[in-house]
Amino acid sequence: MHLYLPTHRNDTTGVPMATILYAEDDDGMRKFFEKALEKAGHHVIACSDGERALRALKFADGAFDLLLTDIMMPGMDGIELAKQAEILSPGIKIMFITGFAAVAMSDPSAAEQTVLSKPIHLRQLVTEVERLVAA
Repeated sequence: MHLYLPTHRNDTTGVPMATILYAEDDDGMRKFFEKALEKAGHHVIACSDGERALRALKFADGAFDLLLTDIMMPGMDGIELAKQAEILSPGIKIMFITGFAAVAMSDPSAAEQTVLSKPIHLRQLVTEVERLVAA
């Protein structure tokens, strides 16, 4: 089984569009951020936990440009998900969102990545995603 996703493209503004895998266990936040990223032109596959996101990574065959993940989730946390993503999809860009920034900074894997602290304004999220995708 394979998951076929669109390749990223540039719209008329020249902003790079991305195919984003988003893992967040908070339903309201996941839906809110998913809509904001889609409105900004990105293709988003949203998962409610790390295990579902890992399955999507396995089926996507390198199609994701960015993993956007909460750090603190039941089951597989975002840091472990990011480690697996780097193995399954070398070169994938990773961004963490967390309400526990101190936890993120204590893990060397997370400290090397972009970490956004909750609460976060939608415009800041979209700007940071676009900055990372363009890098």
